[in-house]
This record gives sequence, structure tokens and C-alpha cells, in this order.
Amino acid sequence: MSVQTLIYIAGRLVKGAVVLLVIAIFNFFLIRMAPGDPAQVMAGEAGATDEIFLQQLREQFGLDQPLYYQLWIYVSNLLQFDMGITYRQQMPVFDLIMDRMPATLLLTGAAFALSLLLGVLAGVVAAAKHHKFMDSVITVAALIFYATPLFWLAMMAALFFSVYLNWLPSFGMQTVGENLTGWEKVKDIGLHLILPATTLGLFFTAVYARMTRTSMIETSRLDFVKTAKAKGMKPSRVTTHHVLRNALLPVVTLAGLQAGQLIGGAVLTETVFAWPGIGRLMFEALFQRDYNLLLGVFFISSAMVVLFNLVTDVIYCIVDPRIELSK
Repeated sequence: MSVQTLIYIAGRLVKGAVVLLVIAIFNFFLIRMAPGDPAQVMAGEAGATDEIFLQQLREQFGLDQPLYYQLWIYVSNLLQFDMGITYRQQMPVFDLIMDRMPATLLLTGAAFALSLLLGVLAGVVAAAKHHKFMDSVITVAALIFYATPLFWLAMMAALFFSVYLNWLPSFGMQTVGENLTGWEKVKDIGLHLILPATTLGLFFTAVYARMTRTSMIETSRLDFVKTAKAKGMKPSRVTTHHVLRNALLPVVTLAGLQAGQLIGGAVLTETVFAWPGIGRLMFEALFQRDYNLLLGVFFISSAMVVLFNLVTDVIYCIVDPRIELSK
């Protein structure tokens, strides 16, 4: 890795830190503007709603302080990598998020790899069969999956494959009550992963398929491709070495930008399939009015998006050496 690349990455990390700080402050005010009182939620769960108990809870978690002071405490702790304590679980926010993070990374990673592989493959086939039956089938299927709401698709998949056919488990990450180990545990997690990962990945598969198809058709009409064909190069080599490599540039850019969006889609998917990740954790924290936990999940998600964008820029330069990294 060159010195210029290292300088570029260092500069982007500094800019990313500033962006994350701004996002954290914005999220702080956004969450405080939402209706609801965490003290009332906690008091209701405890079965006590008198005003004295509510005041004690507000004092315990600093909710009785002015908003600017709460912001100052939050930012000060955040700069020390301290995200606070959850209101309900009474444990560090960072520890709770990291406990759920592997499940989310497994789900989103599998969905991302599946969508990218199937999307590019479908796009290549559609471009090769341009204006033919297979092109129409792939285009229509991509349009359907693109327009179908994710939560509806998830529920229909659970009903059909789990309830009706009984092929796949419909909820959780592992079979409840079975202490599996080794390969059996891997198989069990894999079976539980199929439905949520496929459901989450279908929308992005449709996006990548349409993008790859369009990009390949446009690239195949360029002069350097016509020159390669005129020299007698094999069609398969022209497709892989000239058309596909250049057509993947916009797909790589889009994939990097949408990698962070998988976290947003994971909220619905994890909720429907009871997948124990940070998406479901964020959904639960929202109903519990757990400000610290919500802010922690938002911050970690934002950091992942910034990191994905940086990795995308570096990969973009690897795919296309003509592009140089600069500040």
C-alpha cells in the first residue's frame, strides 16, 4: 500500500470522525424530540407510577437535567468511547451492542454476498440475452422484488417455507433447547439464516441485476470493445476482461453505498424472524424509550456506513487503476 493511499485513508478517517460527531449530536436532539418518557416506561414495567418514583428515576439517569447539560455529558462520554448504561438492562450500551453485533454481521454479510453474486450473475445473463425471453424474465423478476415491501416479503416467506412446507425454521438464530456443538451447530445456524438472509438480499439483488445489465449493455457499445471483437478475441474473453470489468465500476460504487443500508433493512428482517441482532435491539429500545441504547445503535450503524464508504473508495481504485486517491 502506497504512502499516498495511507495519507488518503488517514484523512478520510479524520473526516469520518467529524461526520460521526455531527450525526451523534443530530440523533441526540432527534430522539429527545420524540414523544414518550423513559421514566414512565420503566415505572410502568415496575408497577409503580407515583410521581416520587418517577422523579427518582429521572434523577438516577440524569433525565431531570437541562437538555444542553445532557448533551454535554453525552458528547463528553462519547469522546471517551463511553456510550452510557442502558435504562432497562442496566449494562454498558457498548457491551450489549457488541453482544448482538455478530448476529447482525452474519445476517447482513450473507445477504450482501448473496445479493451481489446473484445480482451480477443475473445482470450478465440479461445483458447477454438482450431483448430475448431470458432478459424479459430477469427484468420482470427484478422489478417485482424491487417493488415488494420487505416486511411483506419476509412474512410471506415465513408462512410459505416454514408454516406451509415446513422446510426451514421461521424464527431465531438457533433451535431452542438443543445444545448443539461443532458442525451440527453450524448447520443449525445456517438453516435459520437462509430465510432472513434471502429475504433481506432479494431487494438488493434486484438493484444489482438492473444496474449490471444496463452498465454491460452500455459498455459493450464502446469503441474498445468493438476493437477487441474485430481482433478476433473470443466472446467470453471480451465479456469477462473488457465488458464486465468496466461495467462493474458503478455496481461496486452502489454496493458500497448500500452496504450500510442493510442495517436499516435488518431492523424489519430481524423483527419478523426474531433474529437476535442489533436491528431487533434497536426496535426494542425504541418501544422502551431507552435513549442511551438507541443513540448507541445509531452511532455504531453510522460508523459502519462511514467505514463501508471508505472501503468502497479503496476497492474502486483497485478495480479501476486509472482512478487515483486524493484528499
